[in-house]
Amino acid sequence: MGLELGKIKIKRFADGEIYVQLQDSVRGCDVYLVQPTCPPANENLMELLIMIDACRRASAKAITAVIPYFGYARADRKSQGRESIAAKLVANLITEAGADRVLACDLHSGQSMGYFDIPIDHVHGQPVILDYLASKIICSDDLVVVSPDVGGVARARAFAKKLSDAPLAIVDKRRQGHNVAEVLNLIGDVKGKVAVMVDDMIDTAGTIAKGAALLHQEGAREVYACCTHAVFSPPAIERLSNGLFQEVIITNTIPLAEQNYFPQLTVLSVANLLGETVWRVHHDCSGSFEPYSSLGID
Repeated sequence: MGLELGKIKIKRFADGEIYVQLQDSVRGCDVYLVQPTCPPANENLMELLIMIDACRRASAKAITAVIPYFGYARADRKSQGRESIAAKLVANLITEAGADRVLACDLHSGQSMGYFDIPIDHVHGQPVILDYLASKIICSDDLVVVSPDVGGVARARAFAKKLSDAPLAIVDKRRQGHNVAEVLNLIGDVKGKVAVMVDDMIDTAGTIAKGAALLHQEGAREVYACCTHAVFSPPAIERLSNGLFQEVIITNTIPLAEQNYFPQLTVLSVANLLGETVWRVHHDCSGSFEPYSSLGID
């Protein structure tokens, strides 16, 4: 965007409390705070809330929280009794802190947009991955797009449509507990094909690794893993680098620690995607462009 990053001072007190002070005047300005609420989720979320409050008290004209990765997005419903819907709680916190708008990338589920009582712009990271895959020499007749679970079918179908309307396969699984998945069977044909597994995030990589093992058992020639958010909680790196995947393609919505890189990993930048979106929001332009509408998910 050709702009300089605003200066801000953030430090921790001895008891762990967070101190924030803006180093530039924001009076009468449209402020865009870029902060993924990735691990450590609570620390980053609290930083975001205090930064929003600091901007509001410094008389900013409008505050937009740019959240490349929205933490707590998976807690978007009650699957059992006496559970919290933490995604709604976090949305309320951001709103009450003083944000006027939220810009998020690939929310875990579309209904999370409804948790906000302020405008939210939801962009998709898949076009960045699609552009990269288009640059690779893979025959379209050999491609099959795979959803690692039934819940991601809409995402995978839209992705497949952009990859020369590639066929779709689905890994049927049942989750026995949080971060624990058991693959049951495969719906679709992958024999002799290049399988591209698509998901919004990879956390411990249990789901996608077991799915990849099943694809190899069913005769897939190569398996690629694609996701927007690389959470990479242990033991994700071990599972992803053990030879199951030809390539693991992610974006940089979450900063990746140096020790989490491995040979099969490819990291793509969403800077242009978010920069274009911020520019359009700031100039009140239509959102009907590739990252918003082309995948047809929302």
